[in-house]
Amino acid sequence: MDTELPTSAPSRPRIIQGGMGIGVSNWRLANAVSRLGHLGVVSGTVIDTVLVRRLQDGDPGGHMRRALAHFPIPGVADDLLRRYFLPERRPAGQSYELLPMYRQVVSTARQRVTVAAAFVETWLAREGHDHAVGMNLLTKVQMPNLPTLYGAMLAGVATVIMGAGIPREIPGALDLLATHSKATMKFDVEGLARDESQWLAFDPAELWPDGMLPTAPLRRPDFYPIVSAASLAATLARKSNGRVDGFVVEGPTAGGHNAPPRGALQLDESGQPIYGERDVVDLTKMQELGLPFWLAGGMGTPEGLCQALESGAAGVQVGTVFAFCDESGLAPEVKADVLRGVADGTASVRTDPRASPTGYPFKLVQLQKHQALGAKRERICDLGYLREAVKRDDGRIHYRCAAEPIDTYVKKGGTVADTEGRRCLCNGLLADIGLAQERDDVAEPPIVTSGDDIASLTQLAKDGRYSAADVIEWIGSGIPARV
Repeated sequence: MDTELPTSAPSRPRIIQGGMGIGVSNWRLANAVSRLGHLGVVSGTVIDTVLVRRLQDGDPGGHMRRALAHFPIPGVADDLLRRYFLPERRPAGQSYELLPMYRQVVSTARQRVTVAAAFVETWLAREGHDHAVGMNLLTKVQMPNLPTLYGAMLAGVATVIMGAGIPREIPGALDLLATHSKATMKFDVEGLARDESQWLAFDPAELWPDGMLPTAPLRRPDFYPIVSAASLAATLARKSNGRVDGFVVEGPTAGGHNAPPRGALQLDESGQPIYGERDVVDLTKMQELGLPFWLAGGMGTPEGLCQALESGAAGVQVGTVFAFCDESGLAPEVKADVLRGVADGTASVRTDPRASPTGYPFKLVQLQKHQALGAKRERICDLGYLREAVKRDDGRIHYRCAAEPIDTYVKKGGTVADTEGRRCLCNGLLADIGLAQERDDVAEPPIVTSGDDIASLTQLAKDGRYSAADVIEWIGSGIPARV
């Protein structure tokens, strides 16, 4: 290649590894990317359930227990191991024990699980090197976000990246959590009066034994919201309740959740959203904000990185090609299915406007095997991370998900139309990483997401597999020596 990317950690990495799915961007992948001088990122979404399921599967390699041994809040690790660790692993066919679903207010014990899980994933990603590690979260998954952030900060997370919403209150929360102070944020509740607000609160002092709350501040991580328009970036830069340090500018070809097209929703002949000129981000206006930004969505190629640098970006955020590398959290059989489908032309990507209960378009890898399994799935909501809060006529708040059983959803005030095409992303994405729930000897089917540039995998997986180092070398191979 023309020039090699630096191996020491740059202040502004050229490559940010995307925070894909639930546990796809796991600690192994983030560790491998950060060791090579770029920003490795762990996914914090549903990380508490990921931890307890790994423990119930016997914690192969002892990695969860090794990290928990360093968790600073006394007694929490012992409680987790006593309740969830199965040395002989969960018997085949036995269902995983579930955590209580999140609500506006949960017990201190429930919050401790989330804090510990975020700590474990971040600690393992940082183990053995001194380079920066980031965490990705979804703004839409509101209820666990504050304890997740605190847990990651206890482990020294350097950067927080958030999309799927407008995270204006996160910068201020990071400022408060860095001093172990109580943080609050507005809670999105349907049915509130115009002048009414509900709040989510998290107080680190409630997690620590009396007199043990640390006085030394934590590192306040940099904050990079994911944006799909320069106007949104400008609003976040000016009106957030704390410092914004940069942006990830994501186009509609990126995997996972996409921003909906601007204007009235229009669908093409295959039922996919139509994006147009209004959805192209004005990079000149991004530069005028004076903050670094990284381009995402179809940019994970040598040409993409060069294009990003030439447009004034600090680099690129890359998801798809990292998602299927050796170190990612995708189960080996899922990787093999997708890589085989890409090679023989039977795998494609569809932007589904209905699949996600959040209402955001969501990209799905189309494989006949996975589609057949998913068609047989019975609707159930037993994890609840994507539930929306609704104020009832009696003033109480209840929770519903458009992917739960239709009768249940309608009884909570929802409409049948809102349930059409919805899929349980919580359970499906856990199945992707080998943590599928089993009910009556039937395993949860996977729901695989990918960016539109899935064909790029053929450039790397020539022998059916490739590593994170191969990805970084390939993406950097086209950089001119002058850059």
